[in-house]
Amino acid sequence: MIRATQADRKLVVNILVEAFEPLDDNNSINFVVKQDDKRTQRMQVLMGYLFDTAMRTGEVFLSDNRASCLLITYAHKDKFSIAKLWSTLQLAFRCIGIERVGKVLKRQKIIQRNYPEGKYIRPMIFAVKNEFKGTVTAAKLIMQVFNDFKKNELPIIVDTASEEHVRLYQKFGLKVFKKEEGLGFPIYLLRMNRVMSPLATVENV
Repeated sequence: MIRATQADRKLVVNILVEAFEPLDDNNSINFVVKQDDKRTQRMQVLMGYLFDTAMRTGEVFLSDNRASCLLITYAHKDKFSIAKLWSTLQLAFRCIGIERVGKVLKRQKIIQRNYPEGKYIRPMIFAVKNEFKGTVTAAKLIMQVFNDFKKNELPIIVDTASEEHVRLYQKFGLKVFKKEEGLGFPIYLLRMNRVMSPLATVENV
């Protein structure tokens, strides 16, 4: 497991775009990204925004083979700053589209009402390069991160529209506590009250 630095921004963005760009179904990424002939460029803006947010308020992890990434944020560190404001404005203009901001904010409000006040850890997004799908790369990275946080006392809360990701998170002890269906596709919210050593082995994931 590697803790990413700012120098890894391009690599992480490329991993995320490669994983999500081929997906044309209803999901959280396509909901946020304006669907036009600039979709790939807009997706790059979104992934850059997520990387910058994680570096500012949490951590970015890479697998040892640098083929998978996991971005997390600590909710209590996500405070107002000029950097956050600038990043958010760039996201609105270059990714979402001003005319769609209200719709995206509505989604955020629906999701955020399921998150508690106070301190918690939120895994924002993870992905693996297409050529490594079906291998243990992503699962091994998650296991390493969870082991690194084994003394953590904060709850972990994550939302995802991917049933595949739901199954993977469940193998590491997270449990679905809410399913939101007001956006045209389901959003699953999962929680673990504290990190424990995973019961599943990499081979079983």
